[in-house]
Amino acid sequence: MHSTRIPLVPLAILGSLLAVPALAQSTGLEDMVGARAGQAENGVRARGYEFIRADRGDDRSYTYWWSASRRQCVTIATMDGRYASVTPTLPPDCGKTATSDRGRPDNAYPARPAYPPPYRPSDDRRGDGYGGAPSISGRQVTLGLVCFGDGSRDGLATGTQWQWNSQRDRYEYGSYTESRREMFDASLMIQLWDGGGRIRLPKSLIPPINSRGDSGWWDLYDVQPGRDTITATYRLNGLNKPRVTIDRRAGRINVQGFSSYGFRGTCDQMGGPNRF
Repeated sequence: MHSTRIPLVPLAILGSLLAVPALAQSTGLEDMVGARAGQAENGVRARGYEFIRADRGDDRSYTYWWSASRRQCVTIATMDGRYASVTPTLPPDCGKTATSDRGRPDNAYPARPAYPPPYRPSDDRRGDGYGGAPSISGRQVTLGLVCFGDGSRDGLATGTQWQWNSQRDRYEYGSYTESRREMFDASLMIQLWDGGGRIRLPKSLIPPINSRGDSGWWDLYDVQPGRDTITATYRLNGLNKPRVTIDRRAGRINVQGFSSYGFRGTCDQMGGPNRF
């Protein structure tokens, strides 16, 4: 996997514009990136994590681990026998609830079902309540979609390795930070009406610096509903203006933004077939 070494300060500035996860959300496993997978598993367990499950991707495998003390689920991607990334994710990904032992919701991890939920239009005083086609600020929604798939974004990976110190003329063991593409499960919603629409993004696809949106919804611009495809754009910030492409025949969606920002998946039509 291609990775690029870049200085920490410029990367932090760029990360504020892109959907980079907050560095404050530490998993306690960041230093294991680059470690051999078989040997590192004992280290993961020693730090209070229990193995939950494993998935296989095209070029890498994913294992899910849960820390009860941290109430933290992490996804570890393994490629070529080494840990490629350690990513904090939602408790439901580890089969856990997003509620603490004290019965109060953990706001950092909103609950997400493992299956497509029944559609419920927003009750933000702009819709018509439950059931039927919603109306958004007087505009009748003609197509409502809930899409599930894989999201991606630029992220940071840290680890330790031997490096050559030319000034001291010897190898030294030290830490490093790299920019890498992170993959994660995600879901989004789309509503279209005559001449426009909007898209609801998961928190994992919203960068720290953004155009604020409206309760998680972003307006869609340049909506072009064709016979086979629907295209549109939305504005996250001045740097990132992703393009949305919906394949009406296959029922699939592709979102492509700046750098590694993106999403691709399959959509369910609300109140209709999966082909629209």
